[in-house]
Order: sequence, then structure tokens, then C-alpha cells
Amino acid sequence: MPTFFTEVFEDASPVAPLGLIALEGAKELGKRIDNYLVEWYNRDVGNKNPKFKKKSFIIENHCPRFTTGDAKGMLEDSVRGYDVYVLVDVGNYNCTYNLFGRTNSMSPDDHYADLKRIISAAGGKAERITVIMPLLYGGRQHRRNSRESLDGAQMLQELYSMGVKDIITFDAHDPRIQNAVPLMGFDNFFPTYQIMKALMSQYPNIEFDDKHFMIVSPDEGAMNRNIYYASILGVDLGMFYKRRDYTTIVNGRNPIVAHEYIGTKVKDKDILVADDIIATGDSVLRLCRELKEKGCGKIFLTATYALFTEGFDKFDKAYEEGLFTSVISTNLTYNSPELLSRSWFICADLSKYISYIISACNQNKSVSPLLNSSDRIHELLGKA
Repeated sequence: MPTFFTEVFEDASPVAPLGLIALEGAKELGKRIDNYLVEWYNRDVGNKNPKFKKKSFIIENHCPRFTTGDAKGMLEDSVRGYDVYVLVDVGNYNCTYNLFGRTNSMSPDDHYADLKRIISAAGGKAERITVIMPLLYGGRQHRRNSRESLDGAQMLQELYSMGVKDIITFDAHDPRIQNAVPLMGFDNFFPTYQIMKALMSQYPNIEFDDKHFMIVSPDEGAMNRNIYYASILGVDLGMFYKRRDYTTIVNGRNPIVAHEYIGTKVKDKDILVADDIIATGDSVLRLCRELKEKGCGKIFLTATYALFTEGFDKFDKAYEEGLFTSVISTNLTYNSPELLSRSWFICADLSKYISYIISACNQNKSVSPLLNSSDRIHELLGKA
């Protein structure tokens, strides 16, 4: 077992009985997490204290809607005295409901409203409530320019006022958003190890050295995560500079007017490009084309959240043209069957990682070993 696993379950003593509430958009991920928790707790905790031994930690919940769109949150079991972890995927557009006779897809606003309903249904009876929100609601609207809303900051303040003790998220667009709630816990994890593991499992012959491999940041905002990859792998780092037209807004964003590469030569080198989100994919495909024109080898695109908001056709075409080799992302938000069927897509499973986090928090153990994945990546590289 990994060292941090041993530390978590050595002299295991949960602060309260564990409860996992997976909202509608996160039920599949919730079941995967529950399977790990049941195995570990029944083996390492339940034999010492039978009250922590369960067939499932999932507390069933529902948010039924009237045909007008109004809804209510319902819990099937009591949460009194429980250490509750509420898992929500605000990006799952596959969830639908009936609205005046029409089928309506749930938006991030709908998922967030259901989260508040379920917390309200708990009625303040839980010992502690932690919200696991991998894709942070309002996270892309993280700062105010002129007369704009601050959706992410307002969300955090609302949850804090409802008694939520901690937010667990992954790869926040801007982690400084936690400054909105200085007295509430905010843990921001990264799937770096899991993405590297998925990449190396699929392409075991990649040569991770500065002669054959390098990292390229898609823009200045993604530099930190790409610097991390470059430092861990010991390879060169390049960057694309995006100059945007801030006087114009198209589909909610400022269009790019210039896209220039800064860094060492990429000729004959395989490239890893890491970002937090792939939305439309226009800018990252333009990046791929420019790198290929400079003579690079394989291009591996990684994103914590691969949303593909305009579908997969442009990526299918780019893959057929040889512009990139694969896209590696996670199951932290909904991946459609159509996406999972693509030969160029690789999904890194984060359910075990989240289970480790829940186990550590439930026993008030440090999560520092889980925040730092460098040792595990070095171990992975040593086995390659």
C-alpha cells in the first residue's frame, strides 16, 4: 500500500460515521468512490469498531421537480451525527427534467440549486458537511472587470452561510477565489499523477528526456501547471502567448487576435500540452497546427475537464489530419458515451484518489501527501 494510505488507516479513528451523498449528475462517480470506501473501512476500520462497517456509505437522495420546474431536495436516511460528503458535478449536461412538457437539460445553475436543496434537507443535523465539487461552479467567473457578477465567490459565501465546513475541488481555474471565504476550508487538488499514469499506460514507449520531449503551455494562465510537468520530467518548457480583443465578446469570451509561440525549438520532439479546461477546443487545435508546422512529433493534449462544448467533429477531423495524438482527461465531470468511444480520448479515473481524500478527512488526517504527487510520478517514471 502507498505510504499515505498506511498513515490514514494506522490507528484509524473516524471523527463521525461516514456518509456519501452523490447528487444526480455524480452518481456513477459516487458508486466508484463508495466501492473503495466500503472495501477499506470494512477491512481496516470495521474490524475495530463495527459501527463503521457498512455495505454502502451512500445516502440516497432525490430532487424531484414539478412540471413548472420547481424542485425540492429529499434525503432517504437520517444524517444526524454523520460526517457527510456531498458530491456534485455541475457540468453534467446529460441530466434532464420536464419543464412545461419539454425536456430541459440541467445547467450548472440547476445542479448548484440542487446542492443547496440537499444541504437544506439535512436540516443542520450532520456533524460536518463537506462539498466535493470537482468542477467549481462559477469558477471561470473568478474576478470582476467593471460591472460584472462574481458567481464563484458568491457561491462559496452561500455554502459557508449554510454550514458547509470545507470545499474540495480539483484544478480550480483561479484558486485565489478561496479568499472569498477565509474561514472555510478550501482544498484544491490536481490530477497530475493520474493523467501521467493514463498517458504512460497507453504510450509506454514515450522517451521523457529533453532530447525527445518537452512541455508547451497553451497560454500564460496555464503556466503553473505546465511548469510543474516540466520540472518533474526535467524537460524544456515553451509557451503560446494569446493576445485577445477585450473590446469584443463572442460566445461569452474575448476572441484571440494573435497566437505566438515563445520558447526553444520543438522540431522532432513529442509535446505535452496541459490545461484545466477544453471548451470549444478552437485555440488548442490552432496551437496543434502551429506546432506541427514547426516540425514537432506527437502532441498529447491534457485537460482536467474535457468539455467539448461544440461537439467532437473538429477534433475528429484534426486527429485524421494528424494534428494531435490523443486527449487525456478525467472523469471528474460527465464524459458522454460518444466521447469515450473516440480512439483519441483517454480517461483517467479519479475515483480512488477522491476516496483517499475522503478517508483522510473523515479521520482528520493530513492531506498533504495527497496534494504532492511528485514522488509518485518519479516512481512511475522509474517503472516505465
